[in-house]
Amino acid sequence: MKPGLLAVLSLFAFTTSNALAHDGREGFGRVLFKTSCTAQAQKEFERALAQLHSFDFPETLKSFAAIPQTDPGCAISYWGLAVATRPNPLVGPWDAATLKRGLDAVEKGEAIGAKTQRERDWLAAIKEFYKDFDKVDQDRRTRNYEKAMQALTKKYPGDVEAKVFHALALNEIFDHKDMAPLLKAIAILEPLDRKYPDHPGITHYLIHSYDFAPLARKGVPVANKYAKIAPSASHAQHMPSHIYSMVGMWQESIASNLRSVAVASEYAAKAKLDGVLVGVPHSYDFMQYAYLQLGQDAKARELIGENAKISKVLGPVSAGNTARAAVPARYALERQDWKGAAQLQPLGTPFPAAEAITHFARAMGAARSGDAAAAQADIDKLKQLREGLLAGRQPYWAEQVEIQVLAATAWLHNSQGNREEALKFMRGAADLEDSSEKHVAMENRLYPMREQLGDMLRGYGEPAAALKEYELSMKNAPNRLRGYYGAAKAAQDSGQAKKAGAYFKQLARLTRDADGDRPEIVELKQYLASAK
Repeated sequence: MKPGLLAVLSLFAFTTSNALAHDGREGFGRVLFKTSCTAQAQKEFERALAQLHSFDFPETLKSFAAIPQTDPGCAISYWGLAVATRPNPLVGPWDAATLKRGLDAVEKGEAIGAKTQRERDWLAAIKEFYKDFDKVDQDRRTRNYEKAMQALTKKYPGDVEAKVFHALALNEIFDHKDMAPLLKAIAILEPLDRKYPDHPGITHYLIHSYDFAPLARKGVPVANKYAKIAPSASHAQHMPSHIYSMVGMWQESIASNLRSVAVASEYAAKAKLDGVLVGVPHSYDFMQYAYLQLGQDAKARELIGENAKISKVLGPVSAGNTARAAVPARYALERQDWKGAAQLQPLGTPFPAAEAITHFARAMGAARSGDAAAAQADIDKLKQLREGLLAGRQPYWAEQVEIQVLAATAWLHNSQGNREEALKFMRGAADLEDSSEKHVAMENRLYPMREQLGDMLRGYGEPAAALKEYELSMKNAPNRLRGYYGAAKAAQDSGQAKKAGAYFKQLARLTRDADGDRPEIVELKQYLASAK
């Protein structure tokens, strides 16, 4: 990493540490969970729970595991240990060993015996997620857990934490199509946010609930405050960028992720970890996407080097490995570097959806640089990965790979002069992508399919139809460099000079600090010069 960026990260780390020196909450926020444990164990439990609400892996596990040393009879601490066994409950699936550890923690708490019925009910609720994990699939167990949390809120209507965890459970059952669970979570959390504005879980789970294109704008106020509530949690520094990315606030996204990497790196050094926390490559991916939209290609290129240094990721394999694969793929695809895309090498990770990112970029690069055989080989590999995901009961990720298959096949047909087939497959990819929402493990779409449909239509000399697709794409992926450029060119070519000018002005505003020489920016400068 260049000294300039190192200095930025060091400054963020110093600023955060200095703020914490004056923060009695130890930088994780305050929670509302009374236990039957000793007074000292209660304090430790509250701190661990505050960490848990910000997915502060692996420290949360250590904090809950230490409580029985203070109070061996604090059975509810094993509930916390069971919940924290899932570092981020939204980015499964988990392997059998992880699920067994979670179940073992629940059963240990049950064996000790909680002193109150409420605590026994909390243990019973999380057990719904773990029990029979070797016989019952994750979707069913997650739904059973959500129902148990809903029952807990009805039995203990004054238990704020029960409501908060029920809202999180509603996010867990979201199938990336039907928004009803998210709307229900928002209805639970918004009134709580007004009453407890500094609660880390309420704020965090509101961000997750709003973190989709139709709802994202409402999430800006909570995004703006979360980092201040839990400054010691690297995930809390990162999470605002989920909203910022959804609404196209690129500078804010970059700042959030610089803070997150600084906090994570400082923690990793102190804890002497033997790998990189999952949030680091995840943050690199967000920064990469943001820099590329701003035309700041030098900073985006620098991240490729930092990303390549990562050999071991600590935390959920899905989020870490999709990010590691996405960073170089985005750089090639956003810059239309087709030969570079075709030469990318798969990481060889255990997560098929991450491998698919690279094979998709390779297929796109080969198809758009005239190597039909190579494109077909990577499309065939994508199909294999899709089948593996289906066999592994991961239908969401299988569908995302199917979208990639359709798009890559479209561009292969395009390269072979098969216009009708190319448009058919490209429309199929765009429609299928629009029918589902993105996943938190892959926050920003790798390359919006409807925008690609616009590119294809413009290439076929249909600028008016292309403009329609670009404008539709902007609703789900706003403030994109390629989106504004495509819309401006399509408007210009279809005789809509006023609209073309408006989009070129948006592009100029977006790229005012660009450092690259992409054709889009060169052409923008020519347009602006001719318009004077």
